[in-house]
Amino acid sequence: MSDPGRASSSRTNFLVRLWTVLWRPSGRFMFATLVIFGGVWGILSWGGFNWGMEEANTLQFCISCHEMRDTVYKEYTESIHYRNQFGVRAICSDCHVPRDWFAKVRRKIQASNELWHKILGTINTPEKFEQHRQELAESVWAAMKANDSRECRGCHNVSAMDIHQMSQTAQQGMIPGLQAGLTCIDCHKGIAHHLPKTSDNSATQSASR
Repeated sequence: MSDPGRASSSRTNFLVRLWTVLWRPSGRFMFATLVIFGGVWGILSWGGFNWGMEEANTLQFCISCHEMRDTVYKEYTESIHYRNQFGVRAICSDCHVPRDWFAKVRRKIQASNELWHKILGTINTPEKFEQHRQELAESVWAAMKANDSRECRGCHNVSAMDIHQMSQTAQQGMIPGLQAGLTCIDCHKGIAHHLPKTSDNSATQSASR
């Protein structure tokens, strides 16, 4: 039969030995100091990284360059996503940055390509931007099509929609679209920004607003 007193003494001795080992000098630093410092540094680094990503998601950050501020931002302020009867506002990151953490990091890495074009001045004038509008728009549309309009669905849940309370025009588009398995961007390409000036888009733009 084991002696409870001896077991308690053994545990105490083990803790004392462990404490002694942790606080014994190891090179220039004590092991415990390294563990504590590493833990604090890890927390600060992780928190700083996430804080930086969230700052990069703000509207102020998105329009800090004139390429965005003088073009698509102006168009956005005229859209229903900026001002509406419900007082709900979707900003750039709501539509263009995933909420899932890993997908968000991947999108941020992809966005680093924009820094290179900033240096090159690819769209640094309204005229240059218009020249590239079709290419830029199609790139975004393709991404949204591929992920089933994931960012749209961050705010718009089809199961929560009362389609029969929508206008007759909206019902005529929504019901067949859902039945056909279309995704949001198939019908709403001109909802926040002007469409490229092509004959194919002229009618779609007025219908999707």
